[in-house]
Amino acid sequence: MSVNMKKTMVLTTLGFALCVQTAWATSAPESIGTDSAKTPVDYVNPKIGTAQDWTRWMLFPGATTPFGMVGVSPHNLDRGGWYKGGFDPRVNSIDGFSHLQGWTMAGLSMMPATGPLRVTPGPLTGAESGYRSRFSRDEASPGYYALTLDDYGIRAEFTATTRCGFHRYTFPRTNEARVLCALKFPSEYGFDLVRGHVKKTSDTEIAGYSRQIERYYTGPWQDYTLYFVIRFSRAFSSLGFWNGGRVITNASETASLLDAPIGVFANFAVETGEPVMTQVGFSFVSIEQARLNLETETKPFGWDFEAARQAARKTWSDLLGRITVEGGTEADKTKFYTSFYRSYCARMTLNDVNGRYRDMYEQVAQLRDPDAAVYGCDAFWNLNQLWCLVTPDAANRWVKSLLEYYDRGGWLPKGPAGMEYSGIMEAEHEIALIVGAYQKGIRNFDAAKAYQAMRKMQTEPGRRHGGGGYVGNANLQVYAERGYVPCEEGPVSNTLEYGYDDWCVAQMAKALGHRKDYRFFLNRSLSYRNVLDPATGFVRPRHRDGHWLTPFDPMSEGATRDNLEEDGTGNPYRDFVEGNAWQYTLFVPHDVCGLIERIGLDRFNERLFRGFENSRSAKYAGAEINHGNQPNMQAACLFNYSRRPWETQRWARELMDVCYGTTPEDGYQGDEDEGQMSAWFAMSALGLFEMDGGTSPKPVYEIGSPLFERVVIQLDPRYYRGKTFVIEARNNSKANRFIQSAQLNGKPLNQPWFYHSELARGGSLVLQMGSAPNTNWGSSPTAAPPSWIPRE
Repeated sequence: MSVNMKKTMVLTTLGFALCVQTAWATSAPESIGTDSAKTPVDYVNPKIGTAQDWTRWMLFPGATTPFGMVGVSPHNLDRGGWYKGGFDPRVNSIDGFSHLQGWTMAGLSMMPATGPLRVTPGPLTGAESGYRSRFSRDEASPGYYALTLDDYGIRAEFTATTRCGFHRYTFPRTNEARVLCALKFPSEYGFDLVRGHVKKTSDTEIAGYSRQIERYYTGPWQDYTLYFVIRFSRAFSSLGFWNGGRVITNASETASLLDAPIGVFANFAVETGEPVMTQVGFSFVSIEQARLNLETETKPFGWDFEAARQAARKTWSDLLGRITVEGGTEADKTKFYTSFYRSYCARMTLNDVNGRYRDMYEQVAQLRDPDAAVYGCDAFWNLNQLWCLVTPDAANRWVKSLLEYYDRGGWLPKGPAGMEYSGIMEAEHEIALIVGAYQKGIRNFDAAKAYQAMRKMQTEPGRRHGGGGYVGNANLQVYAERGYVPCEEGPVSNTLEYGYDDWCVAQMAKALGHRKDYRFFLNRSLSYRNVLDPATGFVRPRHRDGHWLTPFDPMSEGATRDNLEEDGTGNPYRDFVEGNAWQYTLFVPHDVCGLIERIGLDRFNERLFRGFENSRSAKYAGAEINHGNQPNMQAACLFNYSRRPWETQRWARELMDVCYGTTPEDGYQGDEDEGQMSAWFAMSALGLFEMDGGTSPKPVYEIGSPLFERVVIQLDPRYYRGKTFVIEARNNSKANRFIQSAQLNGKPLNQPWFYHSELARGGSLVLQMGSAPNTNWGSSPTAAPPSWIPRE
C-alpha cells in the first residue's frame, strides 16, 4: 500500500551537512558476540530480494547512507509497463547506474564504456548496437557496490555520502574510454523529461539539471528539477553530447525541450589499471547548491575513494551496532541485520547541507533548525515502532519534517514524494508516527502545532492541492456524517483506516488537555462497529441507506466502482484497498479487545488459526493471511489479545521463517514497501511488537518469540534513562519457540506484554523457551494487553 517563509538564520554549512551521518554514532561495541567475529554491518546483504517479481525501485542493491538523497545503484531492465526495481541480477547486462532511488523519483544515470561511441542502451543481451555490457563479480554491502563490466573490462565501484555519489572506474589500457551520463532512462513508474541541460564548466567538471514530471496515480503531480555537478579526478580529453537522435562530438552544452534522450559523455585516454574517479553532487534547489553539497560532503575525503567508502560503512556500523545479537543461525542474523538496514535506506533526504530545499510550490525554502531535515517517502506503519525504539532522534526529525510540510503547504503529507503531496496512501497514518513519538517522550517539536495539524487532517475533507497532488481524506465528510463510508462513495476499508487515525488524534488531545476533542475522536474511532456485520462477524460493505451489500464474499476485494464524489479525484476504487473483508476485519489496532468481544472469542480464535493454516501454501502472501501488505501484518500478534499467546509465538516465528529469505530470489514474500516488511521482521526478531504503533497513553510492547538467545538494545540517553535493555531467550532454538515463563527486571511476568516505560528505564526481559506451548502462561482473561477504549 501501498503538496513564504520568514527570514532565517545562517546555518553552519559543514555541521548541517554531517548532522544526518553523525546522528548514528553510538558507543555500542563492534563485536556481535563471542559466537562470531563478524560485526552487524557484515551481515547485511543488500542483494536480498532483488530478483523477485515484486521488487520495488527502493529495494536497490547499490550504495547509500541512512535516509540518503543519493543511492548509486545499477539498472538493467527494459520492458514496458511497471519498471519496478529497475535491476534484476538474473538479467546479465547493465545499462547504467542511477542516483535517486526514491518512490516515484529517479535521476541521472551514468555508465562507463570503451570502444566505438554508442549513445543508446541497446537490447538486454548487451549487443554491439548499444552501450549495455554483461557483468560479473558484483558485490554489495552497506555504503558500497561494485561489479565488473565484462564487455569493457571495467571494474566499476561506488560509494556515497548523503547527497553525493562517488564512482571509481578502473579501465583497461585504451584511448577510447568514456563515461556516459544520461538524463532520460526507465524508472519504476517512468518520468517525462520536460527539459534537460548540461554544460562543461571546466576540463574536469560538468554541471546541469533535468526537470522531470512523473505521471503515476492521479496524473502529473510529481514535478521536480534535479540539479547536479559532476566532477572528474582527471581532465577529460574531449566532451560530447547527444540530444534525441543527434550526436555532437565536441561541444560545450546542450538542451532538450521535449521528452527526448539527452546526455553527455566525457572521453579519456587511460593506461591499464588507471582509475577514473568521479564525484556527483545533487540538489533540488540549484546548481550552486549541488556544488555546495558536493564540496561540503566530499571535503573530508578528497579523491580517496577508500576513505569515503569506510566513512559510509562506519555510518551504517554505528547505526546497526545499536542492536547486538547472540545465538540464532547465520541466516537469522543475515535476515535481521538486512531488515534493520532496509528500514533506514528507502527514505530520502530532500534538503541541502545548509537547510535549503524546494517546497511543493517549487519555491526555495529554508529550514530554520540545523538539526532538522526534510524527508520524502511512501508510508510509515511498522517503521514507527522501530525508529522510536532504536533511533528516537531520527523519529523526532521525521516529525519535524512532517510539520515542515504543514508549515509550507497547510496539510500533513501521508506519503510525500519529493516535496509533493502524493495522495497515494489511504488515511493519514503519519499521525500515528507523531503521536507514538510524543507518547514515548520524543518531544523536541512543537506539540501544539502537531495537534493542530493532525486535527485538521481528521476534520477537513480531502481535496486537490494547489502545489499538486491530493491532500487529506477523500471520504472524510460522509464518514463523519454517516459513521462509515458507504460502498457507493468509497472503500469500506477507509472506515477502519480513518477510525484508527481518530484514535491517535484522541490520545494526543487527551495528552494536551483537549477533553472535548478527546471524547469526540475517541467515540468516532469506534466507527468500525458500524460496518461489522454481526451475522457474519466480518467487516462488510454497507449502502448509504444502511443495508448490507449483497452478495458478499469475505475473500474478495469487492467490485470496482467509480468514485462519484465531488472531491475531484475521479478514481475508481474497490470496496477494500489492497485487502479483503477477511483481512480488514482484523484491522482495529486500537480496540482489539472490543473487536474480539463483538466477533466472539471462540469464533475469533478459530477463524484466525484456520486463516494461518490455510495460508501456508501461499506463503502468507495471499489467501486469508497476507503478511506482505500493511493492513494484515499485525495478524500473528492478535492472539496475545485473545488469550492464546502461544499462537502468537508459533505464527510469528513461522512468518519469520517462511516470508523472509536470504537470497535475491526469496527475500520477501510480499511488498517490501520502503521497509515495511523489514521493520516488522526487525521488531519481531527481538520478540517485540506494538499493535497500536505505540500511540496509547502508556505504550506497551507485546511479546512474541525472539529469534536470538540474547539481544542488547543500546538506548539513546537523550530520550531514555536506561543504558541498555537486554532480551534473553534461554534454551531458544528453531524448535524451542514457545515461552514457558518470563521475568521482567528480575520479577515474574505472567502476561505477554510490558510497558515501554519499563524498557526505557533499562533492564532485562528473560524468557524461558521450550518446544511445546505453555498454555497457562499469559492466557488468563486479565493478561491481555490493556485496551484504552473505556468499556461500556
